[in-house]
Amino acid sequence: MTSLPASLNTALDQALREVGDPGPVIEIRSQGGGCINHASQVVTRHNQYFLKWNPQPLPNMFSTEALGLQLLAALNAIRVPAVITVQEANSGIPAFILLEWIERRPSFDQKVCGQQLAQLHLKSESDKFGLDHDNYIGSTPQYNTWHADWISFFRDQRLLPQVELAQRNGRCPQTRRQKIDRLLSRLDNFLDGIPRKPSLLHGDLWGGNVIGDENFNPVLIDPAVYYGDREADLAFTQMFGGFSQTFYQAYQATYPLEPGYQDRFEVYNIYHILNHLNLFGESYGYSLDSVLRRLVG
Repeated sequence: MTSLPASLNTALDQALREVGDPGPVIEIRSQGGGCINHASQVVTRHNQYFLKWNPQPLPNMFSTEALGLQLLAALNAIRVPAVITVQEANSGIPAFILLEWIERRPSFDQKVCGQQLAQLHLKSESDKFGLDHDNYIGSTPQYNTWHADWISFFRDQRLLPQVELAQRNGRCPQTRRQKIDRLLSRLDNFLDGIPRKPSLLHGDLWGGNVIGDENFNPVLIDPAVYYGDREADLAFTQMFGGFSQTFYQAYQATYPLEPGYQDRFEVYNIYHILNHLNLFGESYGYSLDSVLRRLVG
């Protein structure tokens, strides 16, 4: 049985009692897959849970994750783990979030995932782009100040903060910055000219953030939600793979994309390349430079 810090054990026991599970905790099993937080399966006499915790968390990281999951769940379009409870770090107690335990399968139904993601984007209701709070993309702060215009939101709340962070990190030499500035000045040329509505996005939709449940239906995890252009969600699905043609065909059949979306996808994924450059270093610099060469010379 994996051990937890004593203070976390005590807080977990209390949290379980508060949600109606008297315990006791029978087993704690370490779970892999995360590079930011610790993860464990918690087994009690009555139930099972997924626990993420961190003794030195980023501010409000788990609280904003919980809010994101709850926003996605409220649309009842695609499954997300139910939030049981969340607590920020306090008096030596690590921050943690306790979620519904989902029995994972090795894959998920690609057709259902495409259909349900399209339904999520269709059901969303907002008259602006952004969110009423900031959150995180991985461990990088993600800023969500409301904008009426999508292109200005994407420039000011997505690309510019990442570029400025890369500059501070020494990962944006002059030639790279010049090309980024050229791209920023031409965003209208790349992104304008199609109808848009704000859709609730998962925000960090790579293959590792979709799991299959006990019936192989898709479950979205680890969101970085905001109201944005749905194309930004679809674009990131192409960056690392994990989504088949069946997924894209099902999405298109449910909520067709506007012509030229593949060209716009390349622009949207600059946000994620910049974020990976900031998180993991210059190994992503070549990818960024290649995209910038194709787009602005």
